[in-house]
Amino acid sequence: MPSIETFRQTPHLVFGGDYNPEQWPEEVWEEDIRLMRKARVNRVTVGVFSWSSIEPREGEYRFGWLDRVMDLMAENGIGVILATPTASPPPWFTAAHPEALPVTANGVRLVHGSRDTYNPAAPAYREAAKRVAEALAVRYAFHPALRMWHLHNEYGTVSYGPETDRAFRTWLQDKCGNLDALNSTWNTAFWSQGYSEWDQILAPQATQYLPNPSQVLDFKRFSADLLRDCLREQVGVVRSHRPEVPVTTNFMLPSWNHYDQWDLAAEIDDVSVDHYPDTPGIEGDVQVAFGSDLARSFNAGRPWVLMEQATTMVYDYAQGRILARPPGALKFNTLQYLARGATGSLFFQWRSPRAGAEFFHSPMVPHVGEDSRTFREIVELGTTLERLAELAEAPAEGQRVTDARVAIVWDAAAWWSADTRALPSNDLAFLPAVRSVHRALWRLGVNADFVQLGADLSRYRLVLVPSKLAASDAEAEALRAFVTAGGHAVLWYFAGSTDENLNVRPGSFTGAFADLLGIRVEEHHPQLAATALTLSDGSAADCWAETIELKGAQSVAEFTHDPLAGSPAVTRTAVGDGTAHYIGTRLQAEALEAHLHRILGEAGVGKDHPAAGNGLEAVRRHAGAGTYLFLLNHGPDAVVVEARGHDLLTDTDLDGTATLDPGGALILREPANITEH
Repeated sequence: MPSIETFRQTPHLVFGGDYNPEQWPEEVWEEDIRLMRKARVNRVTVGVFSWSSIEPREGEYRFGWLDRVMDLMAENGIGVILATPTASPPPWFTAAHPEALPVTANGVRLVHGSRDTYNPAAPAYREAAKRVAEALAVRYAFHPALRMWHLHNEYGTVSYGPETDRAFRTWLQDKCGNLDALNSTWNTAFWSQGYSEWDQILAPQATQYLPNPSQVLDFKRFSADLLRDCLREQVGVVRSHRPEVPVTTNFMLPSWNHYDQWDLAAEIDDVSVDHYPDTPGIEGDVQVAFGSDLARSFNAGRPWVLMEQATTMVYDYAQGRILARPPGALKFNTLQYLARGATGSLFFQWRSPRAGAEFFHSPMVPHVGEDSRTFREIVELGTTLERLAELAEAPAEGQRVTDARVAIVWDAAAWWSADTRALPSNDLAFLPAVRSVHRALWRLGVNADFVQLGADLSRYRLVLVPSKLAASDAEAEALRAFVTAGGHAVLWYFAGSTDENLNVRPGSFTGAFADLLGIRVEEHHPQLAATALTLSDGSAADCWAETIELKGAQSVAEFTHDPLAGSPAVTRTAVGDGTAHYIGTRLQAEALEAHLHRILGEAGVGKDHPAAGNGLEAVRRHAGAGTYLFLLNHGPDAVVVEARGHDLLTDTDLDGTATLDPGGALILREPANITEH
């Protein structure tokens, strides 16, 4: 077996992708190695969907092919991220354990034929997953090619049915203690839903009309805990054999929200993400920044792993199209990910399969082969990442990979509660609200982290809470403490109208935060989709209005339409040494930017670079003892920027100004004494 010394030990940015040698004859493997070396690939993910190749029959393991692949990678200096294949059980398992197949909310038991055909609550699945993870760990924990464990793939399967019902009842007993507490929390007296025995409780499947909102929210929490427990079991297996090998699982951002990302991140060593913007052009670039900031935040401000991105395609799921990215976008977006903390770039996938469900998914080696724009751009990117190797050094002790003075609250339960049916409006959705706020900051040239309300907020000057229907007393108190100590906070309409169990708070909508905000919200006025609103300061808004009574707050802008003409729409109030702001409508993009610009000024937060904003992205990344300024021009015109330092992309010293053409980038190793803006 090759020795560990065959690997390059100097820091390097990871580069490569998901590799599926079991899908190809072995003569293709040698060609793969030649192309990997040409592209300067140094990392591959192996085994993600290989369960039937590893264990073709229960208890019968065939590791010969994987042994040869692991050795081949080690011989060529390519590290392996070895996956447990538990996202795709083989046919023999589902045939033997039909009770472990997933069941839809409509009561339909799905059959084998795709990936993710398992029920995470089924004991048979959990045991089989641990067994195959154990077999892999026993065989490969000390293999010199092993660099990281990749557990499962994109956790997110939610199932119903008898196995789930039993597990849900156990979870509820732990949470509530007794049926009286459960009936009270869920208000089961409504519609005669009172439970007298635990066995009467089912997961909230398809029913005649509206389900119980509190029951649905608890089921989502249960499902999230279930997936966390599945992950926790596999983490325990692989760490028991060699704990120093880092462990990850890949989050699908941002649309998969079947688990609590903060909870899963706490179980692993490094967060990794799969990220596929669904829009071309600058709006897709905004999504790159959004996903990167989420990944870095989930990883506690440390460098994170870009486990999957597309090479030269954009997946427009809404229109059912796979769009071509323009030349240069692959490299440009990868630099965005690096600026915001990525350890490099991995792709799904290395080589396009000739058949199978994802046979037109974006690859590093496309069907047409080496002589292609895609592979030429891959080779160029590999060369570039080698030139940027110094960015791979970990930040100095106690230093985050990037700095931010603004935070946006990201909360899985806030997303789940906003999905509740029978709310006053469908325009209360969580993800669009959070994205719009992040986009406005990006356009203003201000970078942001994501946080939980229960986390330490002291490093931030401004915390934004764009969608937070359900809020606990503890969360409300955490935000109050932050503001009282000198912070600025912004909350949007409907926030805190219920407690954490979706029980409406009496006395004022936005009740959890009403005292902090110095307001009382008496009535909601949801608007028809085509209705445009104008505020007294000229701000354009839509979707939502409400009757706001000032209880110590000051009005910043008022509604101008009847019956709310003259009534406050945007407010602010001093609390201790800080300020709490409230926005009681959905501001359109330009107005949202204007109000955030005002609030940022009050909070003492400026741009991250004098030229930042309006398409010029500026991010400082810390690596080793150095600071690196990334400047990327997303706009249609050339931009002149202040530039002092050594540009890693061109190996050039700059001291003065530089011109960035559209799609141009600089990565400046800044002088140690430079003043950050």
